Amino acid sequence: MSAATAKDPRHAIGRSPDALTLEERLAMAGKYVALEVYTPENLALRRIEAIGDSLEACVRMLRDRGLDPRDFEFTRLARPY
Repeated sequence: MSAATAKDPRHAIGRSPDALTLEERLAMAGKYVALEVYTPENLALRRIEAIGDSLEACVRMLRDRGLDPRDFEFTRLARPY
């Protein structure tokens, strides 16, 4: 994977935060991500559905994709070590 690919946060959409490479995790440290809230009814997987520099950017990305932000939890990606 090239450094440019690792720095483009859109490549993380649909992937688990735990599956990001070290290079991707370092490049995206500090960004906010939206993960669907797990319920027994939806059995949501922990996949990144939105990523941005702020919570507002994540909400905007979710809305642009036709998703309801109330169904998601938001967290910040930490440095891998």
